[in-house]
Amino acid sequence: MSDAAMPPIAPTRTPEFEARLKKRYAKEKRFKQAGLGAILFSVVVLLFLLATMTLNGLGGFQRAELEVPIDFTQAGLVADPAQLDDGHAQQALEQQGLNDVVAYFAQESLGEEGANQLGAQAWREVANAIADDPDILSRSETFWLPSSDDLARGLDGNGPQDMQVLATQLADAGKLEKKFDGGFLTRSDASDPQEVGIWGALKGSILTMIITLALAFPIGVLAALYLEEFAPKNRWTDVIEVSINNLAAVPSIIFGLLGLAVFLAIFPNYRSAPLIGGMTLALMTMPVIVIAGRNAIKAVPPSIRDGALAIGASPMQVVFHHVLPLALPGILTGTIIGMARALGETAPLLLIGMRAFVATPPDGFTSPATVLPVQIFLWSDEIDRGFVERTSAAIIVLLLFLLVMNALAIYLRNRFEKKW
Repeated sequence: MSDAAMPPIAPTRTPEFEARLKKRYAKEKRFKQAGLGAILFSVVVLLFLLATMTLNGLGGFQRAELEVPIDFTQAGLVADPAQLDDGHAQQALEQQGLNDVVAYFAQESLGEEGANQLGAQAWREVANAIADDPDILSRSETFWLPSSDDLARGLDGNGPQDMQVLATQLADAGKLEKKFDGGFLTRSDASDPQEVGIWGALKGSILTMIITLALAFPIGVLAALYLEEFAPKNRWTDVIEVSINNLAAVPSIIFGLLGLAVFLAIFPNYRSAPLIGGMTLALMTMPVIVIAGRNAIKAVPPSIRDGALAIGASPMQVVFHHVLPLALPGILTGTIIGMARALGETAPLLLIGMRAFVATPPDGFTSPATVLPVQIFLWSDEIDRGFVERTSAAIIVLLLFLLVMNALAIYLRNRFEKKW
């Protein structure tokens, strides 16, 4: 019988087949729903975290301030341009009794009880204003100066009852308000939550990240290129590959112990300096960059190498003129991950002494410094409730710093990305 004469084959969709098919479709549907649920759960948790940090941290960018009018024409202060220009304005004005002048006019405006709640270092802000504009000494000027922490808590409805009463009286009189504290971004650490700032820790983080990137990125990329393109495939390279993979999973505190035992032994005078912190974090970041770099290099199609060799390029030219530019976006992705991890590390930096109280921003890579994660850790351990809002505000700044750093890295990755 010919094929044309053969009857068509009946479909074999038996009831058992239909049941199995329906069961398989149900599994696929459940899998999609589970994946969607996981994404929604992650987004909800992230939004909850951001909302919590924002609500708690907004108060950290504010502080309670007292209104103090000062008539400098009666103060008898003299502005010596030479002293104001060489950075010794506070010392010179203190010698002339500026702190007593501020205390006198505070008592005139706020009364004795209110003046006693003026921040102990409030006169320094007046000194900075005089240094910026010496003509202030020839007129009257109204300043909003930080209050004590007790009065600030009283304004929030916390603390002793007498402070709450005094805060209410001053607030009703228009002499006590919560104002945006721009100095939080320009000051350094202090013992009073009304006077603290994050610039010292932020600058320390920036300097530490510069050292980390300058050491980890070139060494990690060169190591990845050598292992993937030039290293012979033998037992020793297998041992090196396994060691690098293991190093990427080592707890960060181990690298802190290494930095304490090695780097501080070589540079004992640079304890808590960004140089030592950057070198320690570079050791932790390098394995991540090597692993990501090798994967990115391996992803470059072999035809790119073959084509370059076919037109006479040397192996070194093939790697640096063709393979590396095409692998660079993937390498930068690994660098983003490594640097983001390094930015948030605390344990290794605590071991090398970067938890010191640093009241002034570091002058360079060898100056004593701290970093934002350590600063947040130290503030969170404070008993004073005033540090709670400051801690949340510092977390917001850390997240923004991380966002800016990642955005820059993503821009560079997209800038160097090539299509083939």
